[in-house]
Amino acid sequence: MSETATMAKQAGAIGPGRLVLVVGPSGAGKDTLLRLAQAACADDRNVVFPRRVVTRESSEAEDNISVSPDEFRRAREHGDFAVHWEAHGHAYALPLEINDDIRAGRAVVVNVSRTVIAALRQTYANVVVVAITAPPDVLAQRLAARARHSDGNIAERLSRSVEDASARADVTILNAGSAEYHGRQLLRVIRDDGWHE
Repeated sequence: MSETATMAKQAGAIGPGRLVLVVGPSGAGKDTLLRLAQAACADDRNVVFPRRVVTRESSEAEDNISVSPDEFRRAREHGDFAVHWEAHGHAYALPLEINDDIRAGRAVVVNVSRTVIAALRQTYANVVVVAITAPPDVLAQRLAARARHSDGNIAERLSRSVEDASARADVTILNAGSAEYHGRQLLRVIRDDGWHE
C-alpha cells in the first residue's frame, strides 16, 4: 500500500464515488470483460477505467503504462500512486488521479491483486469487489494460449490464492460462456444496476 493511501485512510474514507475492483486468477478473462465494459461506457463520463502502471511491456491483451523498475520506484517515492503492489515478478500501481475521480462521484473500475483489497476497503468509502473466474481447465487453456513468458509458471499461477476474508468478492462472474454475456454482467455491476442472473 502506498503512503498516499495510508494518509487517505487516516484522514477518512475517500468517496462518494465507487471503486469497482476486478479480481481473479490469470486466464479468467478479466481484461476481455473489462474491454467490453469499457467500450459500452465510452460515452459515460461518470465511469473511468484508468490504465495501470506496470513494470512490463503493454500488449494487445493489456493496455498498461509500461515503466522500468527504476521509473516505478521513483514514482512510488514521489507519491504518484494511489496504491501499488507486486505480483508474478512485476510491480503494479494505480495512478493517484483515481482519488479525484472518486471524490467527483465517478465509478472507477480497476483490475487489482486480491492482496490489496483489504487496504482499499479501508481507504475508500464505496468499494465493490467483482471476482471473475473460470473452471481450472479453461484457465489452463487460456494461459497456455496467451504464452506470455514473463508471467511465470502456469501451474504456480493456477494454484495461487489469497486466504483473506476481506478479499471475498461481493459479486462473482463465472466466465465460461459468451464474453458478451459476461461483459454485460460486469457492466450491470459497474453501473450499479443490480445483479440478476
